[in-house]
Amino acid sequence: MYDKAFKDKSVQLSFERPNISELARELGVKAPQLYKWRKEFEEFGEGSFPGKGNLKLSLEQEKIHELEKRLKDAES
Repeated sequence: MYDKAFKDKSVQLSFERPNISELARELGVKAPQLYKWRKEFEEFGEGSFPGKGNLKLSLEQEKIHELEKRLKDAES
């Protein structure tokens, strides 16, 4: 299993390098996995790769989630 830092760096390198398959081999992962990480990063940005069952939320979704939580707490 790969940690968040490895995935983040791999995605960053994948945007800098022209040959993703070659990069994947260098990193010891399969190219489709690297493409999957890139897609997740493009969709969720810094919220990507949360690990340990945490939700992946866009920044907007995180804000809505936090506001809903505050509203629920205020109503209690």
